[in-house]
Amino acid sequence: MPRSRALRIAIGIVLIVFGLFGFLPILGFWMIPVGLLVLSYEFASVRRWRRRVVVWWERRRRKDGGP
Repeated sequence: MPRSRALRIAIGIVLIVFGLFGFLPILGFWMIPVGLLVLSYEFASVRRWRRRVVVWWERRRRKDGGP
């Protein structure tokens, strides 16, 4: 992670935008969650959203009998 706040924000936004072009070669839809993860270090609203997704995923995994 870069030390510059502006650079982290720019990287997160670029990852999300390029992720929207996931149907193209090299770019992929995997870039969207990575971009959101980078942005979650800077913005509380994105951090809360990420935390909700993690909690939902864990509950779902336990309900389905996962490890």
